[in-house]
Amino acid sequence: MDNTASQRDAYDLILHAIDIGTYKPGSRLVESELAERFGVSRTPIREALQRLETQNLLSRDGRSLIVASLDHNQLSELYIVRSELEALSARLAARHATEEEIRVLRQMIADDGALVGDPPALARANRRFHRQIHLASHNRFLVQQLDLVYRSMALMATTSLAADGRGTTALKEHQAVVDAIEARDGDAAYAALKAHISKAFETRLRADADATAGV
Repeated sequence: MDNTASQRDAYDLILHAIDIGTYKPGSRLVESELAERFGVSRTPIREALQRLETQNLLSRDGRSLIVASLDHNQLSELYIVRSELEALSARLAARHATEEEIRVLRQMIADDGALVGDPPALARANRRFHRQIHLASHNRFLVQQLDLVYRSMALMATTSLAADGRGTTALKEHQAVVDAIEARDGDAAYAALKAHISKAFETRLRADADATAGV
């Protein structure tokens, strides 16, 4: 394996570990420990860490690198961009999604109902559902931009789907989006997904406020 491949593998391995919560915001990343965990030499690990720091996924705490976290303003900025791009993907999906893609989206909603009591599992399923809508837009440049948005979302330590009742409500919102896509109503799909993201953001803000107040 050449060095470029090793660096890419190390980057993907660390990024995935952040994404699934193995390393959460504030977690300290140690080069030697990462090399041992992933069975990769320290040089590609070091280069991957530098790349992640450049992308603002890692930050400095003295001499140590830690998984970055999002402050209130950064979170707001991220949701503004996410809302617009996700809504656009739904509008384009209403125009371009195949019948097979729509059936897959419907089946995902049906399957995800069994995960309502398991927020981490539901969060993973939620991401898969949104990714399917992104792909159904059939716009590669939009998919690339949404991949970047979701990469930054890994810096959120918790999921809004953990809030009481949010899982069930979110699935109903997913249903409204898919109904609009199937009806080929781009405006309705755009509005439904935008409203869905707005509700998720509101839920997260409320949870953060409660946590800060010690509720």
